[in-house]
Amino acid sequence: KLNLLNADVCLSTTPGLDVLQWKRSKNCKYYVHVPHSLDEMMGYRMFGLDFYDSVLLTGDFQGNYIRRIEGMRKLPQKELATVGYPPMDEQKKRLDAMRKTEKTEPTILVAPSWGKEAILSKFGSRFLDAIKKTGYKIIVRPHPQTKTSEKEMLDSLMKEFPESEKFNWNFDNDNFDCMNEASILITDFSGIIFDFALLFDKPLIYADTKFDSGVYDAAWFEDEKLWRFKVLEKIGIPLKEEQFDDMKSVIEKALNDTSLEAGRDEARKEAWMHRGESARRIADYLIEKQKEITSNEATK
Repeated sequence: KLNLLNADVCLSTTPGLDVLQWKRSKNCKYYVHVPHSLDEMMGYRMFGLDFYDSVLLTGDFQGNYIRRIEGMRKLPQKELATVGYPPMDEQKKRLDAMRKTEKTEPTILVAPSWGKEAILSKFGSRFLDAIKKTGYKIIVRPHPQTKTSEKEMLDSLMKEFPESEKFNWNFDNDNFDCMNEASILITDFSGIIFDFALLFDKPLIYADTKFDSGVYDAAWFEDEKLWRFKVLEKIGIPLKEEQFDDMKSVIEKALNDTSLEAGRDEARKEAWMHRGESARRIADYLIEKQKEITSNEATK
C-alpha cells in the first residue's frame, strides 16, 4: 500500500503532490513544500504545487507567481512563508571556510540541463568541439537525468570527446568542487545558474536555446518572461550558435564584464533572503504548525 504516511506535517522538496503517483495520505494532516532552486518554481511539471497546504519561499517574489496561478486555476490560497534557502546557506559556510587560491588560467564549467532544448542535445559535438578549441581547461557536468533519459547521446559524446589533461567529464553527486574550481559557467536554463552566480559570485554564459513550457506550470505565463529569464539577462552573457567559432572571445568578454556584478547583487537580494537563517526559520515554522494542528484538534 502507498498510503501509509502517518504524520502531522510532511515537509518535501518534491512537486506534483496528488497529481500522478504521489498521493496525499489520509493519515498526514499538512503538506509543506520547500523549493530546491531559487527561481520562481514555475518550471515544475504542470500542477506541481497545487495540492500542497503551504509553500516555503526563498524570496518574496516567488509568492507573486503562486498567487497568480492560484487565481488562474481558482484554487484556495496556500499559506506562504519566506524562510530563505538552506542548500545555499550551507554551501556559503563551506565556501567561507576554504582558502582562496589565485588561478593563472580560466577553467570553464559546462553544466547544462537535459532534454531536447538543452545544450548537449541541441548542439552536441559542434558545441563541445568549439569549447575544446579555446585551449582552456574544460569540465563538462551533464545533468544527472541525462545519464538515464539521454544515455545513447551522452555515451556517443563521451566517446567522441575522451578525457584529457584539459577536458574532464564530471558526475559527482556534489557539484560544489567543480563550481568552486570554475572561473565561468556555460549553461542553458539549468538551476545551477543561481548557485554559481549568486553564491560563488562568478560570471556565466547562457546558450541561446528555447525553453518549451508546454508541460510546465510556466505555460500559464507564456505571454510574459519568467523571472529566471529576466534575471539571466542581468547576470549572464548570451551565446548564439553563430558565435561558436568565436567562443574564446565570448568567454573573455564575460570574464571581464563588470556590469554583471550589479545584476548578481540584485538577484541575490531578491531570491536569497534571510541568508544564514533558513534552517532555523524552517524548523520554527514546522514546530509552530504542528502545535497549531494539535491545538485545533484539541478544541474540536
